[in-house]
Amino acid sequence: MSQFGFNRLGLSISALFILALLMYVPTWMEEQPESQGSSENGALKPAYKAKNLTTTLYNQEGELNHKVFAESMEHYDQLGFVLFQQPKYTLYTENATSPWVVTAQEGTLYNNDLIQLENQVIIENQTSDDFVKSLSTEYIQINLDTKQMTSDQVVEIQGTQYVILSNGFNANLRTQEYELLDHVQTTYSPSN
Repeated sequence: MSQFGFNRLGLSISALFILALLMYVPTWMEEQPESQGSSENGALKPAYKAKNLTTTLYNQEGELNHKVFAESMEHYDQLGFVLFQQPKYTLYTENATSPWVVTAQEGTLYNNDLIQLENQVIIENQTSDDFVKSLSTEYIQINLDTKQMTSDQVVEIQGTQYVILSNGFNANLRTQEYELLDHVQTTYSPSN
């Protein structure tokens, strides 16, 4: 035993313990990356879900702007959009006495009032005497504020006496103006 009360074995064990402690101190002091990963994964989870939801929205003047019904809806608040399954939009315009009804298999509504509808999109005019009765396509984008519709997909426009096929179109539901981007065919069938 030495004059300080330590023997070599005790001194060696103490030195090894201190050395092991010094090796693990930096890992204990680091921040855990799990908290950052959990917030990223939180953006991929919907803030809330709903089934068989109907929402009615009004414009700044208090007039009916549009209604939406969906079999299911998922709202992703951090990402800024809402996903719909089987959406049915009813769009109201100032000039039309009857609304337009838009149905699709899937839809995505963004925070800037832009909706993208996909798969079996059908737009039906509820006014009986207008030039355009219905439109059908696989993809359409609608600005809910301006009532502007655009598509770069094949579109079929039906009226009472005609059918128009086009590869893409632009339309304004307020002014009833339609622009065909790449006209394919028009079939006119006057009634007898």
